[in-house]
This record gives sequence, C-alpha cells and structure tokens, in this order.
Amino acid sequence: MGDITMNIRDTRRIAVLDKLKEKSMKQGKAAELLGVSVRQVRRLLVRYKRDGAKGVIHKLRGLPGNHQADEKILDSALGIISTKYADFSITMAHEKLVKHHSFPYSHETLRIAMITAGMWKPRNKPKLIVHPIRLRRTKEGELVQIDGSPHDWFEGRAEYCNLIVFIDDATGKLKYLQFVPHETTIAYMDGLSHYIRENGKPVALYSDRHGIFRVNSKKRGSASIEDETNLTQFARAAQELSIELIFANSPQAKGRVERVNETLQDRLPKEMRLLGINTLEAGNACLPTFMEEFNKQFGVAPASPDSAYIPLATHEVLEEILVKKETRIISKNLSISYENRILQIIPTGRTKGRSLVHLQIEVRQDIQGKITLWHKGRILDHEVVSTTHTGHVVDSKRLNEVVDHLNPQTAKEYNALIEGEPWLLFTPKPIHQPLFATT
Repeated sequence: MGDITMNIRDTRRIAVLDKLKEKSMKQGKAAELLGVSVRQVRRLLVRYKRDGAKGVIHKLRGLPGNHQADEKILDSALGIISTKYADFSITMAHEKLVKHHSFPYSHETLRIAMITAGMWKPRNKPKLIVHPIRLRRTKEGELVQIDGSPHDWFEGRAEYCNLIVFIDDATGKLKYLQFVPHETTIAYMDGLSHYIRENGKPVALYSDRHGIFRVNSKKRGSASIEDETNLTQFARAAQELSIELIFANSPQAKGRVERVNETLQDRLPKEMRLLGINTLEAGNACLPTFMEEFNKQFGVAPASPDSAYIPLATHEVLEEILVKKETRIISKNLSISYENRILQIIPTGRTKGRSLVHLQIEVRQDIQGKITLWHKGRILDHEVVSTTHTGHVVDSKRLNEVVDHLNPQTAKEYNALIEGEPWLLFTPKPIHQPLFATT
C-alpha cells in the first residue's frame, strides 16, 4: 500500500517482467530489451515476484551514493585553500592539494565544493570569436615565438620587472625564461645566445613589432610600417646568423606565447611565493626547475620526430655577432658620445692623436655590458670621463614603470604648499627662483 515513484526505465522493466512472469518471453530476449545481463534479469524477476513493483526500484534511490565525497575531507581542503591558496585558480589549487596534501578527489569535485561554499564564482563564457586555426609546426626548432612579459612577478617583494619568454611552436615547451629589469636588445640577445648554445639555431623567430625587432616608421599615414632600409641591432644579429625574423600583425597572431604569458603570470608568482623567493636573482635560479615541470605538464610531442635545429657554422661566433654595433665619429678632442656617456680615446703605441680625429669607429657592447671600440680590426683603448642625462626613449610597455620610479618629492612639496599656504601660489617670484625647491 502507498505511493511509489517510478521513472520511465522502471515502468519499462515492469512490462518486460510481466511477460517473463507469464512465460511469454524468454530471459535472453528480456535481457536484450532491458540492456542487462541474463543474471540480472533473473534477480529482477525474483524481486518483482517477492516485492511487486517496489522491487524494480534501485535500492539506493534517495540515499547518498557509495562514492560520495567525504565532507570532512572537503572541509579540510577548503580550509587549506582559504589559508594558503586563496588566490589560486581551481586547477592550480587542485594540483597543490593533490601533490602536498594527498587530496583524493577530482578537479570537478573540488570545483563544485568551492562553488557551493561561495569560494569560487563561475565565470560567464565570453562571446565566441572565431579565428582561423593555424596548426603547429611539425618539427621542433622550426619556429620559436619570443616575447617580453612586464608584470609584478614578485607581488611587491621585489622590483617590477620583465620576463623574457622563448617558446617552441611545435611542442609548446618553454625553451628560455629570464627575469630582467627591462625589455632591451641586450636581454633578447642574451636569451638567443643561451637558446642557441642549448639547442642550436632555430629556423625562424616569431615576434611582435616592438622597436627592438624592427625599425618602424610613419611614412604612410598613421600606420606603422617596417623600414626595410635599416635594421635594428637584434634584426642585424639574426640576419648574420641566417635566422628568419617574422613579425606578427596582432597579439592574436602570436597567440601561443600570449597564452603562455597569461599562464605564467598566474602560476609563476604563486610558485615563488610558496618558495619564499623575494629577489630577481633567486627567481632566475628557480626558473630551470619551473620550466622542467611546466614542460612535463603542458608540452606536447612534435608531429615529426626530426629536429629542425641548425648547428652553428665555424665562422659564426656568437660573442662577435650577438653584440650591439654602432658607428661613431671621433671628435677633435678624441672623444665620442655613447648612451649618455663620454668615452675618451687614449692613443697608444704608434697611434697618434691627430690621426684619430674624424675617424669612423665601431662601438660594440656585448651581453655583459662591456663596451669596446674597434677600428680596422683593432681595439682602441678608452676610458669613461663623464656621464650625461639627455632623457630616455621609452616604449609603451615600460612607460608606467619609468614614471613610477621618478622622484615624487616635487609633487609632495607642491601639494603641501597648496594645503598649507595657498596664497603663496599668487605671490610674484623672481624668475631665477623656483616656486618650490626640488631635490
């Protein structure tokens, strides 16, 4: 007596079991219709004869599942997340729980628990934007994407800096990472030097249109175009190494390195926080281990087992190619200006001072920052006699960083003046006296 709630599958079973009970259907045919084994048909028939329609319903209906997650374990995991991994993504938090806290459940179980506890808000799916699919290159070393990622990598524990990233297109593996104070030509040359020594020369490098990689001009309207008559220092070095340099038209075009930058900005600062890393030097020391673990998790096998790396030729000396090379004209007082410094040339041996005046020489700066002056294959002795400050050429990626480092004393004094004695702003001052002192 009483009501029984049944679903469509249960009512279908009753119809088949009635025919079995009346012996108008064979057990093999019933098993085929119900999608179960003959043994299970026999069990169902016994329960149906004994309990009636109630015997068809699954015994665990309405009860907690046998494999339901333990609430105590989930509560403990959520407590660990709130104290140690509060700003971690679900994927990364799950990785840490499994690795360090023996968490036994899946990523999806943790996600549901965090959503239920209000610790994670499901994100609305963005509007789908369809981009043409570009397949990966088939061989490792055919195409290497390079980029710099400015970010607060140490979360305020160290200076704001850049991460130079080299990633192989065929495998998605990180090939070079290095924290540097600024994104410069020397930083990329240093990265390319390490990459070539470890692997060999890549066929091509894929980058954005940053001024480090190409000379941009505004000759045709407002659009930035490449000046093919001139090369940047990095492009000149790539040309001497016979490495093709390809430029992306948009950030989406170099999506692989852009996506890995987002992943690195999410994961790497948290990893360094857990390790207690607070300096740029310590951060660089941990990068090889991080790269190895990252590549094991996210790297893929190339479509072709063959390598596209090209060995260095005998005439290709990295120490002579991966340097900045610029020409200067020696002045009458035997000096040149280079990067806000005055370099005084010292005549030695048979070289007389008068013979050096108005000569065109080559200034080389290697990846360690050492400067040498060359003329007809010979190094000229010099010394730095003074430094000057004539301003900086700053790209958009570094603009906020440079402004943040400016001395704020002037603005503070000006604000204090306004708040304290505003009438001073309207008092005539001699031209030679500033309105407020600067330091």
